[in-house]
Amino acid sequence: MPKPVHPERRPAVVAGASSGIGAATARTLAAAGFPVALGARRVERLEELADAIRAEGGEAFVHALDVSSTSSVEKFATAAAEALGDVEVVVANAGLLAPGAIVEATTEQLAAEFDVNVLGAHRLVRAFAPGMLGRQRGDLVFVSSDTALRARPFMRGYSATKSGLEGLVEALQMELEGTGVRASIVRPGPTWSEMGGDWDADAGAKVLTEWVKWGHARHPHFLKPTAIAQAITTVVSAPRGVHISPVDVNPEAPIARPEKEQP
Repeated sequence: MPKPVHPERRPAVVAGASSGIGAATARTLAAAGFPVALGARRVERLEELADAIRAEGGEAFVHALDVSSTSSVEKFATAAAEALGDVEVVVANAGLLAPGAIVEATTEQLAAEFDVNVLGAHRLVRAFAPGMLGRQRGDLVFVSSDTALRARPFMRGYSATKSGLEGLVEALQMELEGTGVRASIVRPGPTWSEMGGDWDADAGAKVLTEWVKWGHARHPHFLKPTAIAQAITTVVSAPRGVHISPVDVNPEAPIARPEKEQP
């Protein structure tokens, strides 16, 4: 069996890097010294991000990526390796989220969510994990959601996809035991991002109202994407022999201030 290598240069792939958590993760990894391959469907947004990363002294490569397409993932994987070298880190962040009741959703709509949120992550595993196993090192990071633990209503199939993703990763972790390849789950709580930004205002209001009704919104604070990015960078920066997973990242409630004494 080949001896494991310990490269100082660890190229990283970020899927779904055009905005939100993905974009913040790419910048944070680049600032930490990881060359980053940026993948998403909105290539023009990736180019803007890559320019910003390079201006900050980082190394970035851009290529179109649609995780719902096996051929797209394979082309992206080949291009990323040719541009940056053997990929050491993969962040599976691409996701699809839509509002609506499960009973009103079509099977095709749910299938599209599973195709991106679960099968898309598996396509990335198929494209990058074999090389990692051959080198006996690598990090696969899967961005999940707190909805995997406690489902939220009127978010169509999102909670189910994240539960399915975590089941897939938990099995993968056992299969990778002792290989030098780590599979980790990072589980964000409510986070400001462009996901949901295209929702109809009434649909968005209904979702938030139901969160309050069922006790999901204990306070109004949301995380910034950089909080998740920092958690991901910590996970992949852990020394060999250390596995950090799962990581729950949640917004903290505002500090309670004592009422001023009445004069």
